Parts: sequence; structure tokens; C-alpha cells
Amino acid sequence: MGYKGVMNRLAEELNQTLSDSIAYGFLSPLGRRMYFPKGIVAQSDEAKEKAKRYNATVGLATRKGEPFYLQDIYTAFKDGIFKPSQIFSYAPGGGDKTLRTLWKESMIQKNPHLKGKKTSLPVVTSGLTHAISLAAEMFVGEGDSVVCPDLFWDNYDLIFSDLIGAKPVLFPFYGEHGGFNVEGMKNALMSVESEYVRIILNFPNNPTGYTPSKTEAKEMVAALISVADSGKKILVLSDDAYFGLFFEEETEKESLFAYLADAHENIFAVKGDAATKEEMVWGFRIGFITYASKGFTDAHLDALTKKTLGMIRCTVSNCDRPGQSLVVNAIQNGTHYAEDKETIFKAMDERYRIVKKAVERHKDERIITPYAFNSGYFMAFSTNGRNAEDLRVYLLDKYQIGAINIMGHTLRLAYCSVEPEGLDEVVDTVYKAAEELWS
Repeated sequence: MGYKGVMNRLAEELNQTLSDSIAYGFLSPLGRRMYFPKGIVAQSDEAKEKAKRYNATVGLATRKGEPFYLQDIYTAFKDGIFKPSQIFSYAPGGGDKTLRTLWKESMIQKNPHLKGKKTSLPVVTSGLTHAISLAAEMFVGEGDSVVCPDLFWDNYDLIFSDLIGAKPVLFPFYGEHGGFNVEGMKNALMSVESEYVRIILNFPNNPTGYTPSKTEAKEMVAALISVADSGKKILVLSDDAYFGLFFEEETEKESLFAYLADAHENIFAVKGDAATKEEMVWGFRIGFITYASKGFTDAHLDALTKKTLGMIRCTVSNCDRPGQSLVVNAIQNGTHYAEDKETIFKAMDERYRIVKKAVERHKDERIITPYAFNSGYFMAFSTNGRNAEDLRVYLLDKYQIGAINIMGHTLRLAYCSVEPEGLDEVVDTVYKAAEELWS
């Protein structure tokens, strides 16, 4: 245990490394204290390279170089695919190095504007929620303002407001033209009195299922650069939970992170994404966090990575090993990998188009109003000032249809989890229920 109030020497060294970067000013008190200790994990990693005779470092029971295991678990995996160590051993603190490299390569392939830009090697987190929570704890302090559109995943409240004690600064998600409210975003950022301002953006958006168009994305980047030009320093956290599920030609197909990675010295770009939806492994809890900014050096990125590793070490210790091994094997050796991913994309595209047509049939009805949607897993309705919880309960009790109430004024439908043949009935019943309840 260190002395109370005395910062660890390793933390001080990382802070010194970051002191001439934009990241330093964003570090929360916890972020400044954080470091990756040269303790059991670091010493064990060193021993793996040099302890050729005996390695008495890791609390991992082994026999002939492989972990002990329960046969009933190991035999559930296909023979010859994985060694016991790929299933039962601890994963490295930052995640399987092969997976991290593969994920970065994939990220660049899916975001061509990242090619040639300097970013950190993605660090594996225990799901995307963990990635967002890590970023919040390291870069947001109590009382700091966090800008966010007013239609957001409810877990943001729990993370930023309740866990951190940050102050939300909300702006209307949709502008007058019906698309993303770029001007509202810019005004919200400029309204924050601090020199340092944080914003979280989630596309495809949960709960609305909306992603900005290519034109809107360019306007967003221009607006963020304009705010940076004014002297404000901006941390932009891109929550890319549903990345890749874009169903319209005019929709922006790249993450904002790709455009912001070297956009301006006053923009600190952080990307949270996950294998969760992109690789269809919802229960594996494998996420990633990646950093970039114009002017970042390798030393800056290394320091940020070490602070992140420290956060992981003192919370979950390390992330799911078998899940990482399975994802690596699928990417490198899978015989149906591309085929299966294309299949689910087509399935979601089909469901999206069914819902889009179903909503269009009700375009003249005014009791509830669908938000614009074009991507992801969801679409949502504004209840126009009425209590969305009343509609949710009414749908459940009378029609046995489940939907989600978001913050009392939005009803979200996850069309991803309804078979195509049931989607027309679901949408029609939502309108019918609203009419019965409120007309």
C-alpha cells in the first residue's frame, strides 16, 4: 500500500510523458494517479521471456507447461483447435496481442481514412460498456461537463452522472431538417465554460437507429474543428457499438474517429468498439479502446495505454481468455467467417426495410412520431410529451409485445430480435395501442 496522498512514481512518470499532450489536461484525478505496476503481471511477463528453467511467478496451476483443467469444460471445445492455455490461462492485461493487432488491421480496413494515421494499439476491455467506463473514469472528473445528444443509451447516465458525478450538457439530437443537429452540437460545446470539453457520440445511435449522412458527417467534423480553432480542447468519445450496420447509401460508413484521429491538435479522439455486434459474440464481453490525436507520439500513446492497463488491472484484472481465442481463430481460420457476417447483415437489412415500410404506412398518424432511422438494431418513436412507460406497459399487458421506454418520452423497438414475419404486426400494434391509450 502506498502512502495516502503520495502519487506513485510510475504514475508521475506517465504524467510527465503526457504533460505536453492534449491528453494530460483531460486526465481526471484518478486518471493522473493511474499507472501499470511493475508487479506480478509485469514481472510474470518478463519471466516468460527469461525464465527458461523454472517459472514460479504466476498463480496458475500447470502441468507440463499447460494449465490444469476440468475435462468436462475442455471437451466442450472441438478437438485440436485450442491448447488448454488458449482457454484456461489468464489473458495478457491488454488482451491477446494477436487479437489487438487483427482488430487494428480490421479497423483500418473498415475505416479507410485511418490509413497512415497514428493510433494506439487497441486495448481489449470487458465489453464496450467497460471501454466507455474506463474512458469516463480516466478523463472525466466530478463536476466536469459531458456534452451528449438528448437521445442516448440510458447507461450513460449511470456511468457519467452516477458513477463519475459529471454534469450532462444535452442538445436536441435532431435538427430542423430532420437529420443530426450539427449546429446544436457545436453550440453545446461552446456553451461549456471550461477550456476542456468532453462529448460522447454514438452511431448508429441507440435508441434511434440513426447515423449521420456523409454530408452531415463532414459538417460534424468541420464543426468540431471550428470549436477546436476557438481554443477549446475537445475529447470526442466515439461509441461505435453498432458499427457496420449501415443500410442506406447516403449514410456515413466510417467512424468519426477515422476523421478526427489527426484532425486538430485540440481534438483528442477516443474510440470504443467491440466484437459484441461486429463479430456476433454478445456474451463474450470483448470490447476495445483506442486513442489518437494530431501530434501524439509513440511515447504519448504508450503512456495512455499503460494507464488503461492499470485501470483494467485494478478492476477486472484481465479480460475473457477463451472468448479472445475464439475470435482470433474465427478471423484467422474461420471457413464461414465472411459468409456468416454477410448473412447477418442481410438479415438486419431485410428487417430494417420491413420496418421502414411499415412505419411509412402510418405517416399520417400523429399520436406518436417515428424518429428518422437508417442503421443499427433499433428504431424509436417520440410519444410527443406523453408517458412512454404507459405505452410500454399497455403493449405488454394487452398485446404481449415488449418494447423499451427510454427516459419517459421515447419508445424503442429492437427489430433485430423480431422475426421478419412479425415486424409488420409489431409496428401496426404500437400505433394501434397508442391510439387506444391516448386518443
